[in-house]
Amino acid sequence: MPNNPCVKLPYSYFNNSETAVAEFGVLAPGLLHGRSAADFPNRFGRRRMLAAMTDLSAIDTPAPLLGSLTPAQFMRRYWQKKPLVVRGAIPGFKPLLTRAQLFGLAASDAVESRLVWREGEQWHLRRGPIKRPPPLKRGLWTVLVQGVDLHSDAARALLERFRFVPDALLDDLMISYAVDGGGVGPHFDSYDVFLLQAQGRRRWRIGRQKNQELIPGLPVKILAQFEPEQEHVMEPGDLLYLPPGWAHDGVAEGECMTYSVGFRQPVRAELAREVLLRLADDCGDLLPEAVYRDPRQDAVAQPGAIPASMVDFAHAALDQALAAMAKHQGWLQYLGETLTEPKPTVWFEASGEDGATDSDGGIRLDRKTRMLYGDMGGIRGAQLVFINGESFRASGADAMLMRRLADRRALSASDAKLLSADARALIGQWRAAGWLHGGG
Repeated sequence: MPNNPCVKLPYSYFNNSETAVAEFGVLAPGLLHGRSAADFPNRFGRRRMLAAMTDLSAIDTPAPLLGSLTPAQFMRRYWQKKPLVVRGAIPGFKPLLTRAQLFGLAASDAVESRLVWREGEQWHLRRGPIKRPPPLKRGLWTVLVQGVDLHSDAARALLERFRFVPDALLDDLMISYAVDGGGVGPHFDSYDVFLLQAQGRRRWRIGRQKNQELIPGLPVKILAQFEPEQEHVMEPGDLLYLPPGWAHDGVAEGECMTYSVGFRQPVRAELAREVLLRLADDCGDLLPEAVYRDPRQDAVAQPGAIPASMVDFAHAALDQALAAMAKHQGWLQYLGETLTEPKPTVWFEASGEDGATDSDGGIRLDRKTRMLYGDMGGIRGAQLVFINGESFRASGADAMLMRRLADRRALSASDAKLLSADARALIGQWRAAGWLHGGG
């Protein structure tokens, strides 16, 4: 068994989950020794630990962000069903970045940005970096900056308000700055979006669009026949939620900034492709070595034809690989790794530390870190933990604490002390890699 808990274990070790959990308690590739809540009768009683790990009260508490709906009510009544307008969702809201700071991000090679402008009926698009935006009082233009939450702690904190939706679906915070009359034209998105007005006013026209035909020949996707049903002028702090497929056209009334909280809508074929690619990498561990042989092969008059027995051999190999993946929860491993894989433009700044964890302090995830978890069916109390494209197995107290770290994006100093020595070593390596920091 590897001594370094951050080294990826081969699937042959991972898929022997019952043995691994019994011996080590938790995560592969970690050595996070699992301990049950009963192991902490004095410092952290079982009832207190379980209550602290699961806080469901927030989803049933009315939220001003949602117009005094509870998150549970919003998800049942509006999510992917119909729009919602909330006036004063965040009273007194001010832009988190100045115009100069936003333009500074747009000028960076490490940030995805776009400049969209309109001249009469003609639309134009320029992809970033946007080194120099047009003059403020010339033309009808908009600068859009993606992934602002990756570069601003304040933007990341804003996303926390929307975590009643699973993190597996949360994508990023985009900020659009528009001059008077600016916008990106009538269009529709394939994902859910919350549009928070941060500065100035924007007039939104929205509608259920049956005809999704686009104007051909344009660099941006503009609906050919936009049919608005509602119109709303949004002021700072107002929020508009739109389900997938709802057409919308937002036009700035004066200088304005709009914050877009976007969500992922994985396409079935793309998700299957990513999972199968990871499966392909592990086929050597999933399947026993077997070489194709057919001692009953006859002489052939058509040598170009693939033998039927070879087709059967390949088909059986694929069936066996898929069956092994399903049996050993491999599909969950691959899915979690895929969903937490950082985008190509994301990198972390190593702390330069030796990886030691401050035993007297808490920890918090870096704003760029993606962390999820999933239950391991058939293994009581076991969890799969995913962080930045890597997977680990946990059980006992370590599993509950890792789950809390993913849910809260932080662990207090008292919680961090409950981690096993091997779990703290793993946390220390994540800290050295820049995936998390001290100060929960």
